[in-house]
Amino acid sequence: MTDSPFTISKVATSSAEKRAISYASTIFNLFDSVLTTKQPADRIIANYFREHKKHGSKDRRVIRESLFSLFRWWGWIQQLGEYQQQETFFSMLASAAQLENHSWIDIRDAWLTFGKHSHLANRLPSSASDNVIDKLSLFKQFSQLDDCTLEQLLPAWFWQHCIINSEIEKQALIQAMSSRPPIWARAQQASTQNVLNRLSLDNIQAVGSEYFSDTINLGHNSVNLNQVAAYTEGLLEIQDIASQVIGQTCDPKPDSQWWDACSGAGGKSLQLLSLMQQAGIEGHVTASDIRLNPLNELLKRAKRANFKQISISPWKTEQLPVKSDFFDGVLVDAPCSCTGTWRRNPDMRWIDDVSSIEMKPQLQFDILKRSADAVKVGGELVYATCSLAQAENQQVVNAFLHNNVNFELVILTHPFDGTQSNMITVWPQQADSDGMFVAKMRRIK
Repeated sequence: MTDSPFTISKVATSSAEKRAISYASTIFNLFDSVLTTKQPADRIIANYFREHKKHGSKDRRVIRESLFSLFRWWGWIQQLGEYQQQETFFSMLASAAQLENHSWIDIRDAWLTFGKHSHLANRLPSSASDNVIDKLSLFKQFSQLDDCTLEQLLPAWFWQHCIINSEIEKQALIQAMSSRPPIWARAQQASTQNVLNRLSLDNIQAVGSEYFSDTINLGHNSVNLNQVAAYTEGLLEIQDIASQVIGQTCDPKPDSQWWDACSGAGGKSLQLLSLMQQAGIEGHVTASDIRLNPLNELLKRAKRANFKQISISPWKTEQLPVKSDFFDGVLVDAPCSCTGTWRRNPDMRWIDDVSSIEMKPQLQFDILKRSADAVKVGGELVYATCSLAQAENQQVVNAFLHNNVNFELVILTHPFDGTQSNMITVWPQQADSDGMFVAKMRRIK
């Protein structure tokens, strides 16, 4: 980690300036650590707060939101210069705070005063529009850089692999990627209205969704789930609405046996069981992963929800950990570049590179091919990723079908726009969500 440059040349003359320098020093060290170690920002900041208990809730909010806003707007902000330069970093912080309308205006103004754009202190508007085009105009005014573009908010290699032909949709995607999505959740083992009522008792404002009957939108406020009764009693599970599309696509039938081949901590396994419970049907889910810790976490979540129709079977070798030709449905939520989750993890778009996409398709194809052996004739194989790249999505499915004539695609209806196709890409702007991909195939012989 680079030594902080914020303890030498700047002299504070007010309490706000003292706090601004202290915040800047902390944020610089966290920001630099993310870029140099290439570890996720949420992990680095969680470790920092765990080791530094001195920060109150306001301090934590300023540090966290300022850090993530730097990454969210880094495609523009990096053009201000080298972030290791003291005045440049102050300008970067001031710019990010202005673009995101952060409420700590006194801190933002102090950063601006200390930065190399202090001459703009009285010329910038008091707040920024939510529209990304207006934000681009504001940044150009701040930076005096006229060649900034909307596309720069995502790395160039993203546009090479995540193809959008419509300029209108491209702008909508950039708008979505430049904001945080809400916290999405599902009701389980209780009606959605019942869960909403329980949340209201805990002073948590939440609403349902027009798309799925069990979906709940918790908004953007931070929620300590361990203090939420609906969560601790297993009536609420956090799951992005784009991810919920996968379980809805699986659409488990009565008395069906499902295998979640890459389950992780089992969010989609639990969704499958919840869908069975809502439909009043019986069924069973087997969950597999190469990692034991996520599987153990799944068992804890299943116990909390009182789901008993679930078992785990870890991958120990390349051989199937379950029976061949046995399952009515197999879900392969494959490891991927996670470009669809960049709204929640804006740092990943700058610490990853194009190899995060290019190195995955062969692994994805191999997992899909092996997992397909577990599908019985007439059964269904669902392939999903949280990537927006065609190389990880359509191309993997097409390669699989080319080599496996026993499977055919099933026509799907996109839940958010009603269009029909044999593969669905959920773009973040369609339902204020993450991005996902899903295709469904049926074994015909």
